[in-house]
Amino acid sequence: MPIRFRKRQSFGPLKLNYTQSGLSSWSIKIGPWSWNSRTRKNSVDLPGPLSWRQR
Repeated sequence: MPIRFRKRQSFGPLKLNYTQSGLSSWSIKIGPWSWNSRTRKNSVDLPGPLSWRQR
């Protein structure tokens, strides 16, 4: 099982995800809403253990 490098940096609502080859994706989270650049999905956190996603 090889060891993989992963790192995440946060700058307020902006989050940068790095792997060995460099920047892999970025995401933004404002309140309950978030968006990811790699998957291009919107999601909203709902009360309790629920959430909603849209492509």
